[in-house]
Amino acid sequence: MVSLRNKALQMLGRRDHSRAELAQKLKAHTEKPEEIPALLDDFEARGWLSDSRFAEQWTHYRSQRYGVGRLKQELRQRGVASEIIDASIEAVAEQEIETARRLWQKKFGQVATDPKERAKQLRFLASRGFSTSVIYRVVSGARDGYEVTEYEGEYAANPDVDLD
Repeated sequence: MVSLRNKALQMLGRRDHSRAELAQKLKAHTEKPEEIPALLDDFEARGWLSDSRFAEQWTHYRSQRYGVGRLKQELRQRGVASEIIDASIEAVAEQEIETARRLWQKKFGQVATDPKERAKQLRFLASRGFSTSVIYRVVSGARDGYEVTEYEGEYAANPDVDLD
């Protein structure tokens, strides 16, 4: 039988995990769940387990396909602390409009001609975790022949910025 330590190392060898996610997975492989926190503390001390590193990698990988809202939700589900989530999201929030525009262009490529198609486009971006303001900027901008500027990319990171 594989020891709990080896099982944890196997899991971390495949990909990084958050502390809470790894603890949950390890519970299924032990009859002594009280040993898990000490094991995870040891892994953190050795630098083998890091919620910050996990959040940064997860955010970087998933930000190519999803909006900030979805990324935050996924990290919360994996037990990552709010401060760590905010720090990891900060780096990708600036490109949220560009990401939404790229995904919209790849999926649809043309402006909706009827309300039903427009609603479909809006739902697609919403399901990817983009905020309402980003979605309407992308879909309305496409209709008006509008290109997303770098300045508006800043809007995604700081919605309090006045764009006018």
